[in-house]
Amino acid sequence: MGKQGFDGPIERVTPYSWRIPRRYREGMRVDGIIYADQRLIAGLKADQAPEQVANVAHLPGIQVASLAMPDIHWGYGFPIGGVCATDPDEGGVISPGGVGYDINCGVRLVRSSLTEADVRPHLKQLVNALFEQIPTGVGRSGSYRFERDELRRLMADGVPYLRRRGLVTEHDLEHTEARGRLDGAEPRWVSDRALDRGADQCGTLGSGNHFLEVQVVDEIVDAEAAAVMGLRLGQVCVMIHSGSRGLGYQVCDDALTTLRGVPERYGIQLPDRQLACAPVNSPAGERYIGAMRAAANFAWCNRQLLMWQAREVFADVFGRSWATLDMQLIYDVAHNIAKFEEHVVNGQNKGVWVHRKGATRAFPPGHPEVPAAYQAIGQPVIIPGDMGRASWVLVGQPGSMAHTFGTTCHGAGRALSRTAAVKRAEGRRIDTELEKSGIIARARSWKGLAEEQPDAYKDVDVVVDVVHQAGLSKRVARMRPIGVIKG
Repeated sequence: MGKQGFDGPIERVTPYSWRIPRRYREGMRVDGIIYADQRLIAGLKADQAPEQVANVAHLPGIQVASLAMPDIHWGYGFPIGGVCATDPDEGGVISPGGVGYDINCGVRLVRSSLTEADVRPHLKQLVNALFEQIPTGVGRSGSYRFERDELRRLMADGVPYLRRRGLVTEHDLEHTEARGRLDGAEPRWVSDRALDRGADQCGTLGSGNHFLEVQVVDEIVDAEAAAVMGLRLGQVCVMIHSGSRGLGYQVCDDALTTLRGVPERYGIQLPDRQLACAPVNSPAGERYIGAMRAAANFAWCNRQLLMWQAREVFADVFGRSWATLDMQLIYDVAHNIAKFEEHVVNGQNKGVWVHRKGATRAFPPGHPEVPAAYQAIGQPVIIPGDMGRASWVLVGQPGSMAHTFGTTCHGAGRALSRTAAVKRAEGRRIDTELEKSGIIARARSWKGLAEEQPDAYKDVDVVVDVVHQAGLSKRVARMRPIGVIKG
């Protein structure tokens, strides 16, 4: 988190968007646009994340604006919640800082036929079983291990590779962004060190803000869209948040090492070394893109295997098959990724590289990349909040295509740094506090819960209201947590 506030100009554009004008800093190629309301903007001015929005505006080939979602906070190079599109035909670049270290960190939501009344008597047993059987925490190994050649095939093929092990259904594929596979992945450009780190981590939750939550639908805002997704009041769902684990981190770290000196070689001047980048159509740019896509495919496989294990735990605890429990995937969406997409820019169709760093795709009804089941309502958007309050599912809206390259926020966004959160938790038992409010939490350490306590995050209802009112995505249903496992 930034230690100093932002003292540059922030001009109100609409009740839900604010501009950092291009004139603010020499070298800015476009304005910065931050989506927020009056409730959020004061907190943003106290952080340095808006400075990062201005920094991103310096990138070659950037289109329209350097964008930030209402969950914006300080990140590496780009702010978390940062979005930008670059045009390779105009010297556009690819920047690992615009994807993040945890490549294709994302969220998936699984429904069930169970109600809170069904689950509440077995909640402790269920959460304990999830915690015991699903690997969580730093460096934890999983029950799925892939030899090096298998791992390369998995990174090339993505989730469809898991079919040969009977660990994915056609429904799962249809309800995963990009069917769980980015074309053009190049596992040969993933280092041996990254492969070693990923060999036994596919199907593991990890640490930090990653989680698996048992949730209850407690509010339906859009009954039609909820019905299409199979959501109803009182229903128990499972939300999974994880990414590419140590493999993705290593891919990013390797790329940043490779990119040292590359911007200067192409005459690119950057206000922050953390924005290290390369032209899309350069050897260094192509190498990162191929490795990033491979890590993204690994991450989709990771969440697929986490879901499969959760299904098995539910089946054991409730004595019925997961299919009988209707534990079907509603959707899986990435929020740390760069993708080549077609967008209308200043009235022209363009192919651009959309960087979404802590930001979620939000394609509207009728978009060709929206699954057939959701063509009438738009792509599901999954916005986790914090483990003490709530999360939301929304659907993409036409406003996202008009204003944000088909993008909305990805979560509540941190309000406190991890250090500040730990300090605030001194002398407290976060797990006991949560249990008093009906939430059973299990984690590998006291610090893990302290860093992720509810106070560490913005109010997700406020953040979601901004993207709803701004027309980027529309609220469908709210889910409150009743059980959570973390690293």
